[in-house]
Amino acid sequence: MAKAVADTQGENQAGFAFDTKTVTGFSHTHDSGTGGSPSMGNFPIFAQPNCPDDDINKCKWQQTDRAVTWVRDSLRARPGYFGIALENGVRAEMTVTNRSALYRFTFSNVSTESLSPVVLVDLMDLPQSRKDGTASVDPSGRLSGNATFHPSFGIGSYELHFCVDFHGADVRDTGIWIQNKANFSQKTVTITAYGNNTPAVFSAGTFARFHALKDNTITARVGVSFMSVKQACSNAETEQPNFDFAGTVSTAESAWRDKLNVIRINADGVSSDLQKVFWSGAYRAMISPQDYTGENPLWKSNEPYYDSFYCIWDSYRGVHQLLTVMDPLSQSRMIRSLVDIYRHEGYLPDCRMSLCKGYTQGGSNADVLIADAFLKNIRDVDWNTAYEAIVKDAEVEPANWAVEGRGGLRSWKGRGYIPTDDYDPDGTGLHTRSISRTVEYAYNDFCIAEVAKRLGHLSDYEKYTKRASNWQNMFKEDQKSAINGIDTNFTGFLQPRYMNGTWGYQDPIFCSPLMNFTSCYLNPDGHETYEGSSWLYTFYAPQDMATLIKRLGGPQLFTSRLSHLHDSGLLYVGDEQAFLTVFQFHYAGRPALSAARTHFYIPSQFNTSASGIPGNDDGGAMGAFAVLSMMGLFPVHGQDVYLITPPFFKEISIRNKVTGAVATIRNRNFDPQYKAIYIQSATRDSKPWTKNWIGHDFFTQGGVLELELGLKESTWGRRVEDLPPSMSTY
Repeated sequence: MAKAVADTQGENQAGFAFDTKTVTGFSHTHDSGTGGSPSMGNFPIFAQPNCPDDDINKCKWQQTDRAVTWVRDSLRARPGYFGIALENGVRAEMTVTNRSALYRFTFSNVSTESLSPVVLVDLMDLPQSRKDGTASVDPSGRLSGNATFHPSFGIGSYELHFCVDFHGADVRDTGIWIQNKANFSQKTVTITAYGNNTPAVFSAGTFARFHALKDNTITARVGVSFMSVKQACSNAETEQPNFDFAGTVSTAESAWRDKLNVIRINADGVSSDLQKVFWSGAYRAMISPQDYTGENPLWKSNEPYYDSFYCIWDSYRGVHQLLTVMDPLSQSRMIRSLVDIYRHEGYLPDCRMSLCKGYTQGGSNADVLIADAFLKNIRDVDWNTAYEAIVKDAEVEPANWAVEGRGGLRSWKGRGYIPTDDYDPDGTGLHTRSISRTVEYAYNDFCIAEVAKRLGHLSDYEKYTKRASNWQNMFKEDQKSAINGIDTNFTGFLQPRYMNGTWGYQDPIFCSPLMNFTSCYLNPDGHETYEGSSWLYTFYAPQDMATLIKRLGGPQLFTSRLSHLHDSGLLYVGDEQAFLTVFQFHYAGRPALSAARTHFYIPSQFNTSASGIPGNDDGGAMGAFAVLSMMGLFPVHGQDVYLITPPFFKEISIRNKVTGAVATIRNRNFDPQYKAIYIQSATRDSKPWTKNWIGHDFFTQGGVLELELGLKESTWGRRVEDLPPSMSTY
């Protein structure tokens, strides 16, 4: 829950970004890789070596005024540790436990005579969403308080509490400050919102000033809690009783090693840059969702509580599949948490952060996560309640489907699609995205059907299987597409449709990088697809690729069209809907083309440069895509299917933390120059394996998948019987 880092001006969605110049504070809670506006960054602390002329009012207090340039070559970052030097002579280092952060400030370039450090805490957050707050300081120098904030991508508000203690220096004096004025006489400051005139844009807080330090170092311990100030203090005292910075760094690093060491790679010949792409991707995929168990004031429960599902629309296509492989126990706890949210909130979330309901971007995609976990035998989940939750998504429209469930269910059930002019008296939500919502609802229903079948609900299985074909109701067979006035020679695209059954029109390339790329977001003018074009969404039928391929003209024309999507500039891999299209050549019997595409995007889009994550990381989604692609087994979300391509390493092994089994993928004739990237033949445990996909039992039971590589495409994985599962036959 604690994630300490420097907060920068400018790009600061997760606190720190490399392409910035100044730091305004160091805060303890963050959501990483969210995109859009920043999230959290509550109660930043900031250290100054002294106040000019020893005048407390000559220190810099206000958030923008106290910004200090950071030293470019000073940055040190690794799992469990972050360090940075500022041009005011302060070097700040930080580490965390689960509920507390520990900061070490070292002061240089300041004479001993003038060194009298001031450390402030600010009742602020990164998006400046504070509604009201209170901070106090006691004679020992303990700073504590709380404030109410708004979530960055949702509705409602949340209250957070903090508790700061210091070690390594004697307190000289304490006080409060508002904007750029400070005083020693007051020990409590309160900021209150009046109506809509919320004073979120100015800073206020408390501070402690210290006598000169013997070793020029002071340590600050910060506990955080969503429950109370008392619990924030208890969290810090329990987790870090000794202010042991080196010990906390070591413990944090050990925790990360325990998570990451389930994977072993033979990286002979592989560049260090590609290794960094792989391991940093795994690291980033494990930052969220965040374990807030014991920190949920909304309801009492013995179940785990996870937050920062930010958002499932992003994470359901890769993050949770990677966690299922690397950390199935945590994935179990996350699924249990989703089910418990349903018990107490009435619906599964599609997005959730800071104890608040987040905005739904497409379908009810927690349904996909439930099915994915169920099919892969994730343990300790109440599957009956989970099934009840996903069926409710499909059958009962909520009052506000902007933040949960699905809208337009009257049309969905009656017409089999979401009309662009939908009449929906049953709930309130944003009446856009009719195309993307239709294809996602269809896939959500397919996932429900999978669970229904295995739980023995056969009538439900039949109903939701039928609904899973509803994507075809928006497929306009004669729709053409042109780029710059030149016909692409591909016919048949998803198009808007009205309630009376007639067709609307949205240019198939609209909301692609070639045309109005940023016109399809979550706003009233967001159009009929979300963060992507009809070109892209026309490929989204992973439940029935056999039918999709037929409707797009057969395997050869499908392959040509999919290649055009990648080659023409229509596709941006920085949006998660692009992920599966990299591997959908498998369904047309061309797995070699999927392998070629992964080696194009890695490293052209995924690399170690400052721009080496396309778009934003979306809570680790981009990191998960890189890891899964380089691992060579890309999961089809919501199905027990992994599409096989050669790993980027000579050998990679994944140990299952539940069963202890080790799954190994080994390349024979491995070429670190990546010219021989085409599978010629494969064996599983020394027996021929001709399917171009494999199931999750490979990870739970272990074994060896050995791939013989060559320079040219072979016949491996191309037969109809070797293609991935589909609702209809190829």
